[in-house]
Amino acid sequence: METTVTNQNSIQEEIKSSLKSGNAFYHMVQNLLPSSLLSKNIKIKLHRTIILHVVLCGCETWLLTLRKEHRLRVFENTLLWRIFGPKRDDVTVEWRKLHDEELNDLYSSPYIDRVIKSRRMKWAGHVAHMGERRGVYRVVVGKFEGRRPIGRPRHRWEDNIKMDLQEVRCRGMDWIVLSQGRDRWQAIVNAVLNLQVP
Repeated sequence: METTVTNQNSIQEEIKSSLKSGNAFYHMVQNLLPSSLLSKNIKIKLHRTIILHVVLCGCETWLLTLRKEHRLRVFENTLLWRIFGPKRDDVTVEWRKLHDEELNDLYSSPYIDRVIKSRRMKWAGHVAHMGERRGVYRVVVGKFEGRRPIGRPRHRWEDNIKMDLQEVRCRGMDWIVLSQGRDRWQAIVNAVLNLQVP
């Protein structure tokens, strides 16, 4: 999988392309999602094994901002609304779209942003074990020479790793050191995946 990064350290176009591919696969199966002939479990498997698989290809290298996370969640929620369908309101007795909290209750699998974060953490562990001789390690961990441009520093991939660690109460810990203990690192990856965030 090829990753495209701009000189502004943005992967906006790559995420847009991934969502476009996911939408193409969604349109191929869109008649199946509202069908009463398939169980909800089968529809969710279609969603996770086909559509999300396409969207998340190469996501381990993504730098995610809150805006990008929101965009990915909106994409996934749109699919989940199709899978679970509308709900009859107890008060108005009219059909309405499910609220986000209701989707959370019905969808027991981790959401797309959690999957991306856990995959990124898993890949970070692989990078940390590569050692300084490997090019990938030097690109991810290395410090570049020269003067930094004026203004706020650009968001780095490593910054996402540190933020993910903060979410699971590992704030300020060195991710390279943490990842050397494989069992502990796997527990952190699982915690990032299954963390319940509103």
